[in-house]
Amino acid sequence: MRLSEPHGKIGANVRLGEGVVIEPGVMIGDDVAIGHFSVIKSGTVIGNGVTIGDLVVLGKRPSTNRKMALKPAQDLERLTIGNQVKIGSHVVIYRGVSIADDVLIGDLASIRERVEIGESSIVGRNVTVEPKTTIGRGVTIQTASYITSDMIIEDEVFIGPCCSTSNDKYMGRGNYKHQGPIIRRRARIGNNATLLPGIVIGEEAVVGAGAVVTKDVAARETVVGNPARPLINKQERGS
Repeated sequence: MRLSEPHGKIGANVRLGEGVVIEPGVMIGDDVAIGHFSVIKSGTVIGNGVTIGDLVVLGKRPSTNRKMALKPAQDLERLTIGNQVKIGSHVVIYRGVSIADDVLIGDLASIRERVEIGESSIVGRNVTVEPKTTIGRGVTIQTASYITSDMIIEDEVFIGPCCSTSNDKYMGRGNYKHQGPIIRRRARIGNNATLLPGIVIGEEAVVGAGAVVTKDVAARETVVGNPARPLINKQERGS
C-alpha cells in the first residue's frame, strides 16, 4: 500500500486492500472500502460509505495523439463521488466526472471525463460512457451498452443490454460538431438497439429490441425495425 496525504484527508473506518495507491490531495469520507491494487489519483473526492472493488483506477487523465480530430480536455475538475456509491472491479473513471449518491457502477465499466451521473442510477457491467455526457436520476444502463459523447439521458430512462449510440454522422471525416442522441424522461430502449447521431427519443417512448433509429421518436411512441418505424396495432391497421 502506498498512501500520500499532503493536503488530503482520509476519514474514519476506511478499509484498504493490498497494494492500494492513494496519491496526494485525495479526500476520502468515512466507512469507505477500497479493494486490492486500486489506484486513487490526485484530487479525487470520495464520499461516505463508498465501496470500491479490486483493480480500479479513479481520477485518470485522458490521453491523445496527432490523429484525434477532437482533443480531450486537460483542464479538468477533480473526480467527485457521492455517498453510498458502489463501484465494481476493473472500473476506470476519469477526472472531471461527477457521480451523485447511491449510484451503482458494474465491473469493467469505463466512464470518461466531463460526465455527470444522477442519484440512484445504475451503470452496468462493461458499459462505456464517453465524454461530455449527462445521465439523469434513476437511470438504468445495462450490460455492454455504449454511451457516446455529447449525449443527454434524462431521469428514469431504461437502456437494455448491448445498445449502441453515435455522435458523428460523418464518421471521422472532419472536425465537425458532434451531437449524441437525446433520450427524454422515462423512455425505454430495448436490447441491441442503435441510436444514430442527434436524434431525440421522446418522453416515455419505447424503442424495440434491435431497432436502428435514424429519426426522432415522438413522446409515448413505440418504434421497431431497421430503420425504426412506428408500431401500428391491429385496430389502427383495420381503420
